[in-house]
Amino acid sequence: MAMQLVHQSGPVVQQNRLIRMSSVENLTGLKKSSIYSLMRKPLEEGGFPRPVPLSGRMIAWSENAVLTWVNARIAAAEAQQ
Repeated sequence: MAMQLVHQSGPVVQQNRLIRMSSVENLTGLKKSSIYSLMRKPLEEGGFPRPVPLSGRMIAWSENAVLTWVNARIAAAEAQQ
């Protein structure tokens, strides 16, 4: 009896999703006011990623952008030790 491959290996594609403010707060440990304050700074100076407009009054953030920002903060803190 021959075995049949069920899954073929291919490149792993990282999925990105949009997350709302409560998830951003959970990922960063920051509150809404701090996030909006950091958004006023340029990213190069430690500013926070801009949200993606979804509708007239609804916004969300790229989860990958938020995680990249968090990882950069962690790396900067480790570099100072």
